Amino acid sequence: MTTDINTLLTALYVKIDDWLGRPRRSGRPPKLSDAELLTLAVAQVLLGIRSEARWLRFVPAHLPGAFPYLPGQSGYNKRLRAAVPLLKRAIRAVAADTDLWTDSTWVVDSTPVECGRSRPTARRSRLAGWASYGYCPSHSRWFWGLRLHLICTPAGLPVTWALANPKIDERQVLTAVLEHDPDLLAERPGLLIIADKGYVSAELDRWLAERGVRLLRPSYRNRTPRPDEHLLKPIRQLIESVNDTLKGQLDLELHGGRSIEGVAARVAQRLLAMTAAIWHNRTTGQPLTRSLIAYDH
Repeated sequence: MTTDINTLLTALYVKIDDWLGRPRRSGRPPKLSDAELLTLAVAQVLLGIRSEARWLRFVPAHLPGAFPYLPGQSGYNKRLRAAVPLLKRAIRAVAADTDLWTDSTWVVDSTPVECGRSRPTARRSRLAGWASYGYCPSHSRWFWGLRLHLICTPAGLPVTWALANPKIDERQVLTAVLEHDPDLLAERPGLLIIADKGYVSAELDRWLAERGVRLLRPSYRNRTPRPDEHLLKPIRQLIESVNDTLKGQLDLELHGGRSIEGVAARVAQRLLAMTAAIWHNRTTGQPLTRSLIAYDH
């Protein structure tokens, strides 16, 4: 097998189509199947075309025959926004098909997903009530939008994720995400979660310990360093590189979403694209697990 965009899309389509099986809905099937929709969404992100209208003009010329039917821009946008639950389940299904899924170490962090800059935009936006102002320490600036809370393996494979108001405490989001999906912890006895100082909390430590999970994170400067803390710095760089992949190569900060459904769909679209690339790289035995270079042209 070769590492190019056509091979990845073919393998991904077959994987998703087999996973979905026969459609449960009654009546006439859609002209663009769910498997084709998700494959089309992944291809758009990997090829770096943010405009949906431009993307639908691009496909027939550059991927001839790959998708027998293409909807209009409005139809594609509606299908994609309605497919957020399907995108989430597809990320899990593809991720679980790799040897990385059972990794006993996780890395957790949150990163800003900016949705607007001007005050008039913040006032008029349909994201009002979901988005808010938050501070980004790594860029030393305020932003208006949401935060993506991502739990992944050290190799960058997404395990679970959530979008939340930036004013909500990171520790609360982590607890809520794991409570929502308790099987994730039950399937991994002796799990180690690596985090930053934002997750310092004796209560969180106790909550995780009750579930057999150990949280490794830095201590405050006026506290005695925790065991194994010297190992944190190189591992913490891993989650930064994952965020850099999402923002630098998959244009997370340029998502273009104007509603909570639109932002969620575009974030899930990018996470599925990264998951698919990792899955394909592992399947084909590539030396770099999270490399997207072979698929961006």
